[in-house]
Amino acid sequence: MCASHILQHYLARPSTLTRPSLVLSALPSRPPSHSTSPIPFFHLLERLKTTKREGWRRFNITHGESISDHMYRMSIITMLCPPLLAQKLDIARCIRMALVHDMAESLVGDITPVDGVSKSEKSRREAATMDYLCQSLLGNVHTDSEQAKAIRDAWQEYEDSVTPESHFVHDVDKIELLLQMNEYERAQQGKVDLGEFSRVAKRIALPEVRVWAEELLREREQFWREQGRDASHVGISDEIKRQQDEYYRGAGKDGGGVNGHV
Repeated sequence: MCASHILQHYLARPSTLTRPSLVLSALPSRPPSHSTSPIPFFHLLERLKTTKREGWRRFNITHGESISDHMYRMSIITMLCPPLLAQKLDIARCIRMALVHDMAESLVGDITPVDGVSKSEKSRREAATMDYLCQSLLGNVHTDSEQAKAIRDAWQEYEDSVTPESHFVHDVDKIELLLQMNEYERAQQGKVDLGEFSRVAKRIALPEVRVWAEELLREREQFWREQGRDASHVGISDEIKRQQDEYYRGAGKDGGGVNGHV
């Protein structure tokens, strides 16, 4: 099997992406390790621009958002943190977290709750990828050694979900998902019901962010009324609920949330 076909196979089946090296071996041009230049790292980041968020594909949205699309809007949302909440947070840290929290998906892909990969295994793969990015690709870039550590630390802070800043960014992750859900339903003119994703609104922990979620749900209800239907959770089976709850247990402030993965 040629390299391009191997890569397509791995990206089509996230459950097979057990090690970053498997994807690296399939790349047309593998980035050199231990370079003193950040250019190989910059090139690898292009994969965040071209790798799609997977959950929408189940609804035949084949030209959907990329991983970097998602992270970029999240970073802008964090800049507009509600004022009373912003007084309690380090917003620069939140922005950094939003920009790097899905960086590992450049190699392991966007693993979703229905892919059959446990949260612990997902975390292991992503941690290995971040170690590769920050050590093998950036470790010898002397001018950026502190920045490499800052990237790795920001990713870990989001993953651990202990700090107030990480709780806010987890909530923003959900808000970005709700925004995209509404936008795809409108773009499809009511021909696709993405209601299963609306349940993440119930998992938003911070009251200031819940205000945004409630507005988005009202917006969605209005859209479906205009289509002559009630906004619903059509298509969300008990099995999907179980997979989401199990997969994302521990994400967010309350320790039991569902984050903004699709």
